[in-house]
Amino acid sequence: MRTPRKENHEVLATVGTLLGSKRVSLQCMDGIIRMGRIPGSKNKKMWIHEGDVVIVAPWEIQDSKADVIWKYTRPQVEWLERKGYLK
Repeated sequence: MRTPRKENHEVLATVGTLLGSKRVSLQCMDGIIRMGRIPGSKNKKMWIHEGDVVIVAPWEIQDSKADVIWKYTRPQVEWLERKGYLK
């Protein structure tokens, strides 16, 4: 299963609110609230809802924004909780 890669600066996050136009508010595990963007390649393949756990890649230029790159299913979230990735 996919876990956040530290070398790519990936972070786990929980989706807060859907802002429309492929944008979401994210509560990241590093304590920062970021505006997330769902890239066009993932737009129709990945349906995001409030409360979903996702992996995000913060932008290098602007740390307050990030791209959503992976969405976990419910069994995967339970596995992450058992392994200690989610607090």
